[in-house]
Amino acid sequence: MISTSPRYEDLRDRGNAAVIAGDHRSAHALLTRAYDEACQIGAAALVDRARCNQAAVAIELREGDDSLPELRQILMRNGHPRSGDPENCFLAAYAIARYYEMAKDYRKGLFYAQIARDRADAVERSDWGASALNRIGNLLLARSFTEEASEAYALALDRLERLPEGESVRRGQILDNLGYCRVLQGNLRTGLRLLYRSLRSLRRLGAREALVSVHLDLCFGHLEAQRPKIALRHGEKALALAEALGIDEAIKNSLYLLGEAHVLTGAPAAGHQCFSRLERFYPEAPTVSDFLAKIDVRRMINLKA
Repeated sequence: MISTSPRYEDLRDRGNAAVIAGDHRSAHALLTRAYDEACQIGAAALVDRARCNQAAVAIELREGDDSLPELRQILMRNGHPRSGDPENCFLAAYAIARYYEMAKDYRKGLFYAQIARDRADAVERSDWGASALNRIGNLLLARSFTEEASEAYALALDRLERLPEGESVRRGQILDNLGYCRVLQGNLRTGLRLLYRSLRSLRRLGAREALVSVHLDLCFGHLEAQRPKIALRHGEKALALAEALGIDEAIKNSLYLLGEAHVLTGAPAAGHQCFSRLERFYPEAPTVSDFLAKIDVRRMINLKA
């Protein structure tokens, strides 16, 4: 048991709540203060724990380059089964895997995600093991290994459903990812059912950032099911949330799918307008909207890459 303080725990908990709400800037400020408090307490394991938490949010803000060497050091010095702290080892490996996922270096990300899974198993933390399997699934799916990714997500969900944890953002995200896989596999009925379970759970938890993904996946799923009007509703919700949270990749994916949904509902002008908004992301290709209007954009995007 690591010795902490009420102030540290308050800052950590508030930081984690801000992460769930999608406010990473506030989360980073709170977790930086938690790290400073851990340094004042002076327990080496707590300092490492706080640094991992802070670095994880910096990575989400794409400001994690400076954190990477220290995360590797934490991973190395906590990797020994007798002298190290396996929980800090897990947190460091998990954060590094996320760094490489965001950098689109999926092979390296998978290597560290597998380390995180093994460390979670070593401390018998099924919840952390589920998170690591979810990360493994994301990295596999980003490389279009849909079958392998769906197996990882299914294992992750099975681990969680054996626990008394109940609703959690982690569970909602895994339901979302598995649902998306099932849609890709052509099992629309199961896929959409899983996605709506995710939506209901994440709404109750107020997990705004996670909701962006599930609305995008529902938009995609309803397009696959030839229900473009329902797809429009989810695409518009995904876009509004992505814009509010400043998530460029989700803004782009929303515009891709909304453009197609408008075209399929018989509103090509509205579709072209969505595609035109994508041109700011591709200044070297000013005619991208004309190209997108002529193709099935669902075949050219991977919502998890």
